[in-house]
Amino acid sequence: MNRFTLHRRGFAAFAAVALLAAPAFAQQNWPAKLITFVVPFAAGSATDQLARALGNSVADQTKQAVIIDNRGGASGMPAAQFVARAPADGYTVLITTNTTHAANEFLYRKLPYDPVKDFIPVTGLGKGGQVLVVNASSPYRTVADLVAAAKKSPGKLSFGSGSSSSRTAGEMLKQLSGTDILHVPYKSNPQGLTDLLGGQIDFMITDAATGVPQVKAGKLRALGYSTTKRSPQLPDVPTIAEAGVKGYDMGYWFAAYVPAHTPAPIVARLHDLLVAAVNGPAARNFFETTGSEPWTTSPAELARFQAEETAKWGRVIKAAGIEPE
Repeated sequence: MNRFTLHRRGFAAFAAVALLAAPAFAQQNWPAKLITFVVPFAAGSATDQLARALGNSVADQTKQAVIIDNRGGASGMPAAQFVARAPADGYTVLITTNTTHAANEFLYRKLPYDPVKDFIPVTGLGKGGQVLVVNASSPYRTVADLVAAAKKSPGKLSFGSGSSSSRTAGEMLKQLSGTDILHVPYKSNPQGLTDLLGGQIDFMITDAATGVPQVKAGKLRALGYSTTKRSPQLPDVPTIAEAGVKGYDMGYWFAAYVPAHTPAPIVARLHDLLVAAVNGPAARNFFETTGSEPWTTSPAELARFQAEETAKWGRVIKAAGIEPE
């Protein structure tokens, strides 16, 4: 055996050790570059507002930039698919809701992603309610007025939605009130609100983060809140159940996911960063101004919660008679 052979073997051994050490080094030094938060809804949506608040905090903690990539449309499916196919290195994070990870599989016959197999849960981020709003010039001043008009003219009234939560909230109203109301889909709730302000649709049940500011500005009128408790932002507005639609309860949640096979140390580091961000001043301001509340979990807790919520949303959607598209 000559020295050249020994040299080659030594180099091969060094290369093997280097290849094994590289992933460990990358995990230990994560993050070493900018992070992308992918949001499945348009700028201005509740999820977008929360993602930006969290992104600012994570950037402060890591000294790495966090950019927000809004990929709205199709109930968040393109965004979820994009993250599912992204490198599993922790630099692409889905900041999403029950729309992509609990409801969509019952609203669509085929999804371009698997909400369980294609992702690793990181943490819950928050929970909130929705508000039923009409144009400030609308003749409807109560939920009872709206329901009565819908019963008088079946199929004439319309409601818009830009997320599965908003869509299902409207369908639940139809089902529990025994009305026939036309559904008009939008890429995101802010776009639906634009048409509501313009008089193209009659009402929306939208996330409080986008609806409440318009109510406080006098552009929209709030008729009811979607959960069993009134919104602290709109204490004089009854819940939809209080307003006469018995049994009505429809909230939503935010959570963070990364692509499947992301290394556990990176998931753990991202979890800690996001939990700190949820409890930071920027996120606190979001929760206070939207009437939503912070909510964090371990990855395992989020996985269990997602399974429970998926079963719940399946029951709600089937009971509402929504046929998968």
